[in-house]
Amino acid sequence: MEVDPMGLVPLPSTSSSDDQAMLVDPSPSQLDTTALVPFVRVSTDKLTVSYTGSGTGEYDVGAVRADRPVPGGRMAYYFEMLVKNSGEKGCVAIGFGHENYNLRRQPGWDIDSCGYHGDDGRLFTAEGGYGKPFGPTFSTGDTVGAGINYASKEFFFTKNGKLVGNVRLDIKGPLYPLVALHSPNEEIYVNFGQQPLLFSFEAFMLEERLKQQALIQKSSLPPNACHRIIRSYLLHYGYQDTVDAFEKESEICCQPTTVEDEQDGYALNHRKILREHIKKGEIGLVFDKLREWYPQVVENETSAVCFLLHSQKFIGYVRDIFGLLAYSDPTTSCTWYQLGMCHPEFVADAVNVMVLSTNPNLKNPKNCAASRLEKLLRQVTVCSSENGDRAVFDLHPELWNGSKI
Repeated sequence: MEVDPMGLVPLPSTSSSDDQAMLVDPSPSQLDTTALVPFVRVSTDKLTVSYTGSGTGEYDVGAVRADRPVPGGRMAYYFEMLVKNSGEKGCVAIGFGHENYNLRRQPGWDIDSCGYHGDDGRLFTAEGGYGKPFGPTFSTGDTVGAGINYASKEFFFTKNGKLVGNVRLDIKGPLYPLVALHSPNEEIYVNFGQQPLLFSFEAFMLEERLKQQALIQKSSLPPNACHRIIRSYLLHYGYQDTVDAFEKESEICCQPTTVEDEQDGYALNHRKILREHIKKGEIGLVFDKLREWYPQVVENETSAVCFLLHSQKFIGYVRDIFGLLAYSDPTTSCTWYQLGMCHPEFVADAVNVMVLSTNPNLKNPKNCAASRLEKLLRQVTVCSSENGDRAVFDLHPELWNGSKI
């Protein structure tokens, strides 16, 4: 759903779930040839790099970054580098760095970068000195890889399909994949996934998902947390009868009333009555009640909530007259969304939000646009997308057992 310009009344979304699924960051696909240093040559495939310098000076490094930063919205990212020729000294390296990283420096030599180096097997993390012992050296014929595990907030490196190790670093993003060369005759080929990876990245991802799910299962919840959040949802939308039945059947002792409880229960009986009138198509009575109880809600006839109510009133006429004339079975028509019961519920939710916003004790009326349960689900979904991927927490399978909606 979207919201009106005031941020209170929810409006129908103009994008489908499939459209939203497409709104993901693209992955790197080739090397960036727009910012090359004099010591490297990138082939026309934009994946093969060879060193053309003498390699005698500290700043004679030839580093090349990917064309795009590491994408977010997933649990991990990984790419590989085949050492076609380790040259005279084998000073090839793989790692990550920020967009403006000095490409005349090896990854890990400067801040906001890290790199696994082939000549000594050390890991450099911008801490100065000679790096730290990390793994085996690598040379001609070896395939090394570098990845970021967003779930554990670690960088990891591989050699010839096996995990070498990982390190937890606080490096500012966005980060770009980096490769570097520093001695004559060195040549490498970068694999961003256009070829099968030597390291079983899918198996690695599955293992990490299972770890995250295990951590979730071990997490404890406050006493009666589910009861309270379900109750708050029912109160928020004015389902008074359901709240009473829920309280009776749950047999949970009443908890101390909080400020949030009072906000959710504000004008509960009024909101219940308004919802019932809307569901029955009695829009005229809804306007009468709003003018009597909450005149500020309908004082502007061009507001979103007034438009929705007038639209629902018109739809009621269409449902009773035109729908029966135009369709032998209105329930199967393309307009049934408006003619059926879904749209009245949507309008009732909008009116409900506007009534909640009149609570004089609210510090920010926009906070009542969604229930605490909805806010929680959104937060979990966003956190999962930013720090992992949807496989850790995918709302649709959790609610519909994987069925499409």
